[in-house]
Amino acid sequence: MRHLLEIDDLTPDELGAVIERCEAAPETLGAPYAGRGVACLFEKPSARTRNSTEIAVVQLGGHPVYIVGDEVGIDKRETAEDIARTLACYHHAICARVFRHSVLERMAALDVAPVINLLSDEGHPLQAIADVLTIRAELGSVEGKVVTYVGDANNVTRSLALAVGYLGGTTRVASPSGYRFSDRDLDRLTLAGVLVESFEHAGEALEGADVVYTDTWVSMGQEAERERRLRDFEGFCVDDRLLSVAGPRAVFMHCLPAHRGEEVAASVLDGPQSRIWPQAANRLRSARGVLAWIAEQNGIA
Repeated sequence: MRHLLEIDDLTPDELGAVIERCEAAPETLGAPYAGRGVACLFEKPSARTRNSTEIAVVQLGGHPVYIVGDEVGIDKRETAEDIARTLACYHHAICARVFRHSVLERMAALDVAPVINLLSDEGHPLQAIADVLTIRAELGSVEGKVVTYVGDANNVTRSLALAVGYLGGTTRVASPSGYRFSDRDLDRLTLAGVLVESFEHAGEALEGADVVYTDTWVSMGQEAERERRLRDFEGFCVDDRLLSVAGPRAVFMHCLPAHRGEEVAASVLDGPQSRIWPQAANRLRSARGVLAWIAEQNGIA
């Protein structure tokens, strides 16, 4: 059974096949989930992820069922394994947005239903696919492009680096000490054939960049660290001055939600180089393409 927990669950050629389906007109993908349910399990709430996933399921003929974390109580009311087995009684795919990546791995290991990662502490593959769709639409291709990520080297950054690297681009990451990729992360990226360049200062990383990308410094579940993180990231806000280092042709991206005046200035979010809304719109294409590919790989038709 094929699952998608992270970009490197795919080969580069398979990522290309997923992207073809993402960029295809919805009506050409058929209705593989017609008369079938898709579980949408959310331990963590999200505006873009919920809306894009549910609409994607509907466009592929299926019925999405939204499930909040408290309804199932992962590893509290029931084990992750028993929840997966229960959901597989009714659904042909499980899409889950969770805190711990290990929960997804345990569900997928059962092979009772395809599991798609809608976000975990280790990866955000559907966001990364939406990101490269945006880059392709704006710049023609990812190959040969330089994508500079400014901020915490987190789950979003890992998936982005894998997707960009698979498609022939280069990822630069500018982070303060203590917020860079771990050796384990770098080993995983290297094993996937992906090279990431690390920078201590954002300005250096932005020189010659085609894409400038950032994300919140305080993710869900990190609220207690807020004050320390804001101090540590001083000087890393993507404002007009910093963006100008990349030049007028560079596009700005953010996976949202954004904290205006923290990791990014409002003038950049709303400025002429910003592509945050096409990027958000591509979350629907990303979800639809992945669900269609998963259906094909697992004989759901």
